[in-house]
Amino acid sequence: MILPIIHDEAFLKQPSQPSHNTVTAANLLDTLKANRQTCIGMAANMIGRHENIIAFLDGDTYKVMYNPQILKKSGLYTTEEGCLSLTGMRKTKRAKHIKVKYEDSEGQTYVKSYHGLTAQIIQHEIDHCRGILI
Repeated sequence: MILPIIHDEAFLKQPSQPSHNTVTAANLLDTLKANRQTCIGMAANMIGRHENIIAFLDGDTYKVMYNPQILKKSGLYTTEEGCLSLTGMRKTKRAKHIKVKYEDSEGQTYVKSYHGLTAQIIQHEIDHCRGILI
């Protein structure tokens, strides 16, 4: 189900709770795909759910992570990002390389390294889950 995008900053600044809610994940993925012309990643709070779930485009494939955590980061740089929930571009610091621990819908844990744009997207969405806005 495609859901409306939340723009209320007070709502977006509230941290998310751990979750394995597959309905939220499916709605998040549907909403991300519906906004693919202007968006490459989303967190569940962007569709009104304070659940620690993110979805993003990883190359040509959409990926969902439940309860992601950054374990390691390196290569800090300054960049500008936009956000579907916020207006305009904003400066932020990101890491070029990250190692992320996350779960799938069954609670199975994975650890994977990412770099470049995909690492940047994941950091942005994990910040959303933590209530941090750019």
